[in-house]
Amino acid sequence: MSGILDQLALGFGVAFTPMNLLVAALGSFFGTIVGVLPGLGPINGVAMLIPIAFAMNLPPETALILLAAVYVGAEYGGRITSILINVPGEAAAVMTTLDGYPLARQGLASVALSLSAWSSFIGSLIATLGIILLAPLLANWALAFGPAEYFVLMVFAFCALTSLLGDQPVKGVLAAMIGLAISTVGVDANSGVYRYAFDIPHLADGIDFVVVVIGLFAVGEMLQMLEKVLSGHSIEVPVSGRKLFNFKELKFTNGSTLRGGFLGFFLGVLPGAGASVASAVAYANEKRYIEGKDPEAKFGKGDMRGLAAPEAANNSAATGSFIPMLTLGVPGSGTTAVMMGALTLYNITPGPVLFDAQPQLVWGLIASLFVANVMLFVMNVPMVRVFASMLSIPSWLLVPGVLAISFIGVYAINATTFDLVLVVIIGALGYFLRKLNVPMAPMILGVVLGTMMEQNLRRALSITNGEIGILFHSGVAKGLWIAALAVVILPIAYRRLIRKRRGTKAGEQDE
Repeated sequence: MSGILDQLALGFGVAFTPMNLLVAALGSFFGTIVGVLPGLGPINGVAMLIPIAFAMNLPPETALILLAAVYVGAEYGGRITSILINVPGEAAAVMTTLDGYPLARQGLASVALSLSAWSSFIGSLIATLGIILLAPLLANWALAFGPAEYFVLMVFAFCALTSLLGDQPVKGVLAAMIGLAISTVGVDANSGVYRYAFDIPHLADGIDFVVVVIGLFAVGEMLQMLEKVLSGHSIEVPVSGRKLFNFKELKFTNGSTLRGGFLGFFLGVLPGAGASVASAVAYANEKRYIEGKDPEAKFGKGDMRGLAAPEAANNSAATGSFIPMLTLGVPGSGTTAVMMGALTLYNITPGPVLFDAQPQLVWGLIASLFVANVMLFVMNVPMVRVFASMLSIPSWLLVPGVLAISFIGVYAINATTFDLVLVVIIGALGYFLRKLNVPMAPMILGVVLGTMMEQNLRRALSITNGEIGILFHSGVAKGLWIAALAVVILPIAYRRLIRKRRGTKAGEQDE
């Protein structure tokens, strides 16, 4: 423990230099803005700053602190438009819309923003402490996950998805199937065969996730808002009265925040799982857990616990994704993959020897995660009222403004007008699905997990020449299969038990 404290003292010495403090503050602010703008996301934000950092001849630890602050800041910023106008600023904030936007419609926009900032802060804090205490152990644990284990992990995520299906499971399953279908578009990575591309070259690489998210949420939501305006109905998002959450609300959501933070951290350690998967699994599990204890819970209708859990999870997962990058040299997410590319510009190779070869870089980064997290919380809470003032923007200005920013984010991905046409088509599909009360969350989860699920299944089967037993071979896989069955069976058994008890009590009262 004393060795860890000595290394952490070294890290804070690096993080507290005036230059690094300034860089952390600028990166946090820029990251928040990137997170707010639909379509950009942390990957684009980090990628935009790499050439600037290299051109300025910043030391490697300073450049890494800048990029890490942007990454964490983007996870913070993504929640803002999710809560205010039901448009995720970035992919990991999709689950935030489910309860964040209903809270805004109840006049609690500022409360939801401040509470989500607190949950994000706690989630990042949990992950940063986890990096300090558990990095080597968790790196070895992550190595136990091969293609078979990742496939079973995706199965577990889909089983957890059943709690998102709501009162209309058929529509929820339909939405998930549409998401899975979208994930299969493009050239098959294993065989090179075109699938569902309709001889359109632009579809060879598949449909980008950002295009799907912006289409379903930004374009779909703006079309709904436009419909209300044209029909003479006002948009029911009142300006928030109270600025901050109170102690009662903090106590009410503490358990959800902690559960989401710990779950997000362990999923963030897994290379490739990412904050999007972490927030989806955290929300689904929290919904299932709370509704098992309290059938009157209002998940999807403005339950603060449904806001706290995914926000803590996505920030915790983003911070946790640094573990495989630093200890194994394996990117834990798309953004850390870009950051690894930045390190190669300085002739630094992440991996097991990095802690000994570059301690000032590693521990400076870890300490700066603490610093940036505090800066983001201090920065975001006073600006709650400023963010909430977006609700006072007239619809004739808000709708085209959001669409313009969204289209810029979509165009920035591949610099092709085809994506703009595609996002409009997906937006129109999302609009009609909303009119039919088809939930969007299962569809997004299908898109996220579909590609990962298929690739890992085929890799696992190719290792054993098609022997399906590999999916049940390891202890990790067996544990995940048991967990997947448990999240499906136990709630059903619990509900039947409750109904049976209620029936027995009703019979006794009649007698």
